Amino acid sequence: MEVNNMPSPQVLQPVLKMKVDELFLNWLSEPTTQTILKDYLGLIKSGQSIDLGLGDTKDKRSMTFNENNNVASKRILTERSSAPLGAPSSPPSTHTLPSGSSGNARVVGPNGRALRRSVSTKKAQVKSEAPVPTALSESIPKFYFPRGRPKANLNIDGLIAKIEKIFSQFPNERATIEDMGKVAKACECPLYWKAPLFNSAGGDRTGFVSVHKFVAMWRKMLQTCHDDVSKFVHLLAKPGCNYLEQEDFIPFLQDVVNSHAGLAFLKEASDFHSRYITTVSHYTYHTKRYFEVSVDLARHNDQAISHKMIERIFSGTVTRDRRLRKDGRLSYADFVWFLISEEDKKTDTSIEYWFRCMDLDGDGVLSMYELEYFYEEQCVKLETMAIEPLPFEDCLCQMLDLVKPEVEGKITLRDLKQCKLSHIFYDTFFNIEKYLDHEQKDPFSVVREAETEGQEISDWEKYAAEEYDILVAEETTTDQYNDG
Repeated sequence: MEVNNMPSPQVLQPVLKMKVDELFLNWLSEPTTQTILKDYLGLIKSGQSIDLGLGDTKDKRSMTFNENNNVASKRILTERSSAPLGAPSSPPSTHTLPSGSSGNARVVGPNGRALRRSVSTKKAQVKSEAPVPTALSESIPKFYFPRGRPKANLNIDGLIAKIEKIFSQFPNERATIEDMGKVAKACECPLYWKAPLFNSAGGDRTGFVSVHKFVAMWRKMLQTCHDDVSKFVHLLAKPGCNYLEQEDFIPFLQDVVNSHAGLAFLKEASDFHSRYITTVSHYTYHTKRYFEVSVDLARHNDQAISHKMIERIFSGTVTRDRRLRKDGRLSYADFVWFLISEEDKKTDTSIEYWFRCMDLDGDGVLSMYELEYFYEEQCVKLETMAIEPLPFEDCLCQMLDLVKPEVEGKITLRDLKQCKLSHIFYDTFFNIEKYLDHEQKDPFSVVREAETEGQEISDWEKYAAEEYDILVAEETTTDQYNDG
């Protein structure tokens, strides 16, 4: 009996589609179906073709592997005849792949009735099975919080009341940049967020912030940003942006320079402010602001770095300013990037920097040819110092034992990041002074340093402290000479 209000066959209703999918999976799991599929797969592997006859005859959509289908049909009959009495028989042939035999029913007939017939036949068999569960997404709790996980029972009104109390202490309930330290404390923010808080509430345009504007800004912040990271990004980023660029740090760092007690010596040297801010921001982020400097990298650290490596740096491999290729200059930002990478080769950023320099062909692997290319100049320098260099083959064995690459004879970026001794590896190939320092150290002390990594100050911090001591000593000597 047909149902007149059956939905269009082109679009199955969700419940019907679920049932059809269920029946298809049951049909696919039948042993007879799997047997026929294996037979067809064997024919395909042997190079024979499958002919899907799509003519206008009654055998429409039938497959022409008659011989193969007959073999499969014989297997089906054997399985059925060997089944004990009372055992449920295999499903009718409508649930096997359609064959060229006229005795097999078609899966889909011209008018669709054969499909309904097979569904009704199968329905009795799967009637006792458990229903397909509904979508499970309802039971999965939210786990992605791009602006931090909201805090339970956050008393926003109480926090706003504390802020309003602080503003009541200021004339006309208006805060200047000098007052924002108290406001930042009331907001439970770090002290040096005072300038970003001031600017976000419009203080950079008017010179002050009213209590109403600040409360409106901070209430919205508490409702949308739920951790310190998202708050900091929102305060510094441009309107509509969810990321920070280098120039976004400038007002924040400028306030640190102006108000931090440890940077009081910079107040007199206003010309140096921009350089200092660029250095700090570049240390934490990729810079986009440029200051040209004429630097002879070959003289850096008493010409310790090889000329071949200097050429790689100026080739544009690791620099961002396209102009350096024309005039042979590094931008101040690129020089800072080089200096940090040179003085602390243990960080991931430095490892990536020098790997790109040594990877001459850019294939992501340091080959033996590339290692020998850089080591040749090291040997020349050692010979001019009357030091017999280690043969490249012996040096190569040492470096492979040091790095322990996953693929023999090929050193990847991942290998260098995992070995914990990347600074020794790099210095061996292009920094002669540091290479000799490593050679004079006790091998066991090197291993101990690698094991205790992260428990002391970084190489960059050591370098900055040493340079600062040298600068103080030079200024002291100059003052004594002038007072002389």
